[in-house]
Amino acid sequence: MTGSQDQAVAATEPRLRAFEREAASLRARLHRYASRMVGSVIDGEDIVQEALAKGFVAIRNGDMPDRTEPWLFRIAHNAALDFLRKRARSRGRESEVELDTIADENSALDARIAAEASLAELMQLPPAQRCAVVLKDVLGHSLEEIGDILETSDTAIKGALQRGREGLRKLAAAPRMAPPRQALDRQDMRRLGDYVAAFNAKDFDTLRGLLAEDVKLELVNRLRADGKEYVGNYFGRYADETHWHFATGLVEGRPAILVTSPERPDGPPRYFILIDWKDGRIAGIRDFLFADYVMDGLEYSGTP
Repeated sequence: MTGSQDQAVAATEPRLRAFEREAASLRARLHRYASRMVGSVIDGEDIVQEALAKGFVAIRNGDMPDRTEPWLFRIAHNAALDFLRKRARSRGRESEVELDTIADENSALDARIAAEASLAELMQLPPAQRCAVVLKDVLGHSLEEIGDILETSDTAIKGALQRGREGLRKLAAAPRMAPPRQALDRQDMRRLGDYVAAFNAKDFDTLRGLLAEDVKLELVNRLRADGKEYVGNYFGRYADETHWHFATGLVEGRPAILVTSPERPDGPPRYFILIDWKDGRIAGIRDFLFADYVMDGLEYSGTP
């Protein structure tokens, strides 16, 4: 590396550290927006991670926004739209026109109804209306701030906000119906039940024996690790703690581990863990211990 390159890297480091601090303070708000745009706290976290990664790359390449918040929200917003396009195509339903015209729509709504709306209810709004409602009525952005994020006019924002608010009022007045139950893989549920039983018994040797050689661990918002030897150490932290109780359940219809307080094992979960299986082995662990912000809007239930 040349001297000029060394100087460039040195000059970038303070900006990266400043960005890292700002990003950490915005992470929960970014997730609240992304999860409501795509209707999932799990997919919302993926979008937040993508947005932050793109932000770090941009700053390393010399881009430095005047204001971090609207810039990051714009990146997350575009990532959410990309996610919705891909999901629409995978389901055989093209919605490119609706998504691409988001900057041409906007309106005005009631903040209390928006804040209390479920992710499923918000997903019934078109993307443009959902975006305006979440930014204005859930996160409290001004029209000017929304304009900075979407790079569009107040008139366009007001239009989508108005229509979105009207749509949510109708949904709030309608009787709520329970979502249809999804068919669960009995083998996955049995494996998860065995995992939970071993964990609550602190039989971590059994769990280490179930790890695949190339197992992947993600402690969301903290670290990632690969490989059986390294991931095996993950259980050691839980062995030293007493603040958890595991139970099988469903998160957004997916088999999951709900982590509750030992004093209130039947109480609301503090966070959750997802386990991926491959050929009877644990191929992936995604633990949300350090990302409690994902519990905002989470749809969960105990095992039926």
